[in-house]
Amino acid sequence: MAVKPEWLRVKAPQWQRVGNVKEILRDLSLNTVCEEASCPNIGECFNAGTATFLIMGPACTRACPYCDIDFDKKPKSLDPTEPSRLAEAVRRMQLNHLVITSVNRDDLPDGGASQFVNCINSVRKVSPNTTIEILIPDLCGNWQALESLLQSVPEVLNHNTETVPRLYRRVRPQGDYQRTMELLRRSRQISPTTYTKSGIMVGLGETDEEVRQVMQDLRTVGCDILTIGQYLQPSQKHLPVCDFITPQQFATWQVYGEQLGFLQVVSSPLTRSSYHAEQVRELMIHFPK
Repeated sequence: MAVKPEWLRVKAPQWQRVGNVKEILRDLSLNTVCEEASCPNIGECFNAGTATFLIMGPACTRACPYCDIDFDKKPKSLDPTEPSRLAEAVRRMQLNHLVITSVNRDDLPDGGASQFVNCINSVRKVSPNTTIEILIPDLCGNWQALESLLQSVPEVLNHNTETVPRLYRRVRPQGDYQRTMELLRRSRQISPTTYTKSGIMVGLGETDEEVRQVMQDLRTVGCDILTIGQYLQPSQKHLPVCDFITPQQFATWQVYGEQLGFLQVVSSPLTRSSYHAEQVRELMIHFPK
């Protein structure tokens, strides 16, 4: 793998705080995308007492060549106790803002939408003031499932675009760019009070013009929040990094996104979908729905 530049180095975590979060996760048998996807920010987030919970996993029914989450054609049945265990973790960690994501569950008729709803409802019973962000798969284009999911009115619905259309076949072979845009467009229509969010990775061979076009497309479908981060190769078996994008370029995209009208743009080499996600609480004060 290529040598990482200086700006991609992260501070060593305070392992006592990390250990406390991990102890809660292990005790409740919960998965996090922080661990499963080898996120570079795991130390910072665990130190802050936050985590992005990964439900319906840890194995995924898709094998995207950029992702470090395990692939399994025959995933396990849904666990009916998972929502209550997640809610208990929120209570113990005293989370003000919660992010729930999932593996792709293409084996389920609703793509797992009902499990998201169960988790949201369970959390609100024990921690009604916690704001909730859901980072969902594309549900294979099941718009009825999307509507049922949004009836629980999460504060944020996040669905990642991941890359530019030209690279979808190589980077996200089971995904569809237009389906992603349609999901975000419908989400805005179904639940106008929910903030919509998406994220893209860079460093996979895309051009500046292509990134800007994706940003324009996202604004066209009403996307409120955008994250842009550097792709990092998890292992030799994954897609290689084509380019390490400079912090200056990330800053340029942030300015452009703000000019396009995004309510929030988080753009930096270490940015990930849920990085500093709790900042949406401040956004809700300044730009209420």
